[in-house]
Amino acid sequence: MFRKLVRFVEEEDLFYRDERILVAVSGGVDSVVLLHLLLKMEVNCAISHCNFHLRGEESNGDFEFVKQLAQSYSIPFFSKDFDTKAYADQNKISIEMAARELRYEWFNQICEQENYQYIAVGHHADDVAETVLINLLRGTGIHGLTGIKSKLGKVIRPLLPFSRKELLAYAELEQIEYREDSSNIETDFVRNKIRHQVIPVLEEINPSIRKTMSENVQRFKEVERIYNDVIDENRLHLIFKREDQFLISIARLKELPSPSSHLFEILSPYGFHHRDVRMITKSLDSISGKRFFSSTHQLLRDRKYLILSELSESDCKEYLLEEKMGLIEFPIEMEASTYSKEADFTFPSNTKIACLDYDKLHFPLKVRRWQKGDSFRPIGMKGSKKVSDFFIDQKFSLQDKENAWLLLSGDQIVWVLGHRLDDRFKITDATRKIYRLELK
Repeated sequence: MFRKLVRFVEEEDLFYRDERILVAVSGGVDSVVLLHLLLKMEVNCAISHCNFHLRGEESNGDFEFVKQLAQSYSIPFFSKDFDTKAYADQNKISIEMAARELRYEWFNQICEQENYQYIAVGHHADDVAETVLINLLRGTGIHGLTGIKSKLGKVIRPLLPFSRKELLAYAELEQIEYREDSSNIETDFVRNKIRHQVIPVLEEINPSIRKTMSENVQRFKEVERIYNDVIDENRLHLIFKREDQFLISIARLKELPSPSSHLFEILSPYGFHHRDVRMITKSLDSISGKRFFSSTHQLLRDRKYLILSELSESDCKEYLLEEKMGLIEFPIEMEASTYSKEADFTFPSNTKIACLDYDKLHFPLKVRRWQKGDSFRPIGMKGSKKVSDFFIDQKFSLQDKENAWLLLSGDQIVWVLGHRLDDRFKITDATRKIYRLELK
């Protein structure tokens, strides 16, 4: 196993033996074996340990174990406590994502302050298989099928050639003590569900599923290289820069065998998602003037080009809806109409249609992106609710949040476009006139 590790480090060019490595040690078998092997290679190592305080006394026990481990090896030890749940709530992200952001930000700080060249983490072959399956479920495309990279920036993963069974066997052979993480057997997290429920079923079909997945990942990596080469070559003929804008030739884009794939690779670094790209691709055969937004950029479908530019303060302003406007094309396409309420009026079931009490509205109405601190009174709910909390309740993805628009009357939110009306502007028995908006 030691020779296999040395060979992998050399083949993947992970590090030189005279470089300083910060090893992320949780106390589990993966990270403890990693530390043991690196020290056996006579690498200059230090230990970093995060206490996320998610498992009470068990987390504190992990800290004490890793601290004693560092003392037994007489190597530097860095530790930090995190209020992970508070950070997750504050940033509206999952506990898993919060822990990831916190630890890597801190690891990089240590490297910068203490002059460590790399951060070694204990991901192994089983993690690769789980990651590929998770990415398949999330729809991440060809890049998600290449698993976990052995080296990405400062982060290195020397254990990728080894399965968890191999690591456990090595720990037993070398009589290496480690801590069991009780959360690894829970199925609240997606990864654990894959690990404990999905992979065992796949093993019944193919007992060598982990090896097969690893071999597939290598093939996917080769396909990715070819894919990237083609994208990069075509990119040179598709895009040119004009001042602070990027112009993408529509004619040349349409000549390519897969315009949407090229567009996704060009636009994803600017916050555009697969769904955005599908809409943009459809617009290639429509009239010019359509605009698409990410959280940081806008894309204009002009006559000959798709024009990508960074959002300025003016792009983030409020847009006015005058009372007499019938068709609204910007910033989001809607059709407005006003009519008297009839006795046989029925509420539309389509959430893209809003029927509002005209007399409760103060024109001009306003359309803008949602902002932190926004609150409204969702129809069907008691009391007010922060828009951000509404997004959580409705299980909005990050993409959904970025694309959310609000309709306001004065300073009051009337409608989270396409999702929920405010109770203060709903149709009642006393309503005489209806203002109708339909998203296109």
